[in-house]
Amino acid sequence: MILDDLDARPGSATSLLRTVVGLYARDLGGRLAAGGLVALLGAAGVAPGAARSAVSRAKAKGLLDAEDVGGRAGYRLAAGTAAMLERGDRRIFGYRQQREDDPWCLVSFSIPEERRDARHQLRRHLAGLGCGTVATGLWICPGHLVDEVEGVLDGLGLRDAATVFVAGPPRVAGSLADAVARWWDLDGLAARHRDFLAAHPDPGAAGTDPEPAEAFARWVRAVDDWRPLPYADPGLPAAVLPPDWPGTAGVARFAAVRAAYAGAAAAHVRAVVPTLGP
Repeated sequence: MILDDLDARPGSATSLLRTVVGLYARDLGGRLAAGGLVALLGAAGVAPGAARSAVSRAKAKGLLDAEDVGGRAGYRLAAGTAAMLERGDRRIFGYRQQREDDPWCLVSFSIPEERRDARHQLRRHLAGLGCGTVATGLWICPGHLVDEVEGVLDGLGLRDAATVFVAGPPRVAGSLADAVARWWDLDGLAARHRDFLAAHPDPGAAGTDPEPAEAFARWVRAVDDWRPLPYADPGLPAAVLPPDWPGTAGVARFAAVRAAYAGAAAAHVRAVVPTLGP
């Protein structure tokens, strides 16, 4: 199983490559000519040299395999990449907020010191799924993420070191909202939502529709900035969030950007890739 990349920084060539591949490679049959991929990244603001370096890193991480495409150098999705991208689609485009009566998922693990690297990786990936930390070896997230938690444990080969519980609301001293504020960095999450809102204005305020190439650039940049957010923010119940929570506006803004730009962006891809790609 290919696990999600936790190191790519939004806006970097590596991150934009993963975003472009995730958005369009499957619709193109899982194959892209090198020139077509570099051209698409160029439209998103990535210089050719940086694009080629990002492709090399993607190959090294097992995301892409080199393959001749119509007599030209190209790439295809590596085995397991499509499944990883489908998991990402569910998070990115199917943001789900937990209801008050929905179950919670708890992950208890004990990994000995001689496997501390594996323990570190597990903590990184649980945090990457949006889990909160109750204690050193006890993490928590909304119950609808249980399959993703199981996938991380399997992917890291640590299923035997953890027990997963699906349970009702935790019973805590004081309010659950206060406990949630200790288990998650809500201030940090709120700041990330506000950053997204500031970086991607309401398309309805623009007045005119951009050309397809510009729509493509705006859409890819928006997805690239948004992509980590539904992972960091697991969709906690509204009742345990601050009353001015900006995540609601963030979800709505992403939907508005998608409605405004995704169609024209796809048209740009169709115009570019048949000429340079397969």
